[in-house]
Amino acid sequence: MGRLESYLKAEGIWHRFIDKEETVHTKDASQVTGIELRRITKNLACRTSDGECVLLIIPGDRRVDLKAAADALRVKNVSLLSPRESESVTGYPPGGTPSIGHDSKMRAVLDRRLLGFETVFCGGGRRDKLLELRTKDVLEKSGAVVADICSETGPSSGLS
Repeated sequence: MGRLESYLKAEGIWHRFIDKEETVHTKDASQVTGIELRRITKNLACRTSDGECVLLIIPGDRRVDLKAAADALRVKNVSLLSPRESESVTGYPPGGTPSIGHDSKMRAVLDRRLLGFETVFCGGGRRDKLLELRTKDVLEKSGAVVADICSETGPSSGLS
């Protein structure tokens, strides 16, 4: 049992792991699993202008609006971490980053669109797994603020 699964069991969080072909991007994960792209989350590790690491959780079919995220966090700006920095902060590789259970405690923002789903899918700790979680558990365990943090330009595969 991996550390993510150990965390989920210790916290009593309902979950389901899905084995898949190794992928990094949400669009590819959707294609190989048949799960709707909008239900697979992008979990974007970022740094605020104050130097704080935060997590932005958005639907896989959307592009993040960093200005809206900064507003939700009440900071001047937010920038994405490099893949190496993200893995160092979260403890998971890009493509395997879950919405909860990271190495570092971070403030989080969950895009409002995700509230329309009873469950969402996120990285399962490795690039060859997805993790299904109840949206309410993601909110509770991450302590996320809910806000509109996706651009209004429509669906995009950007920043996956």
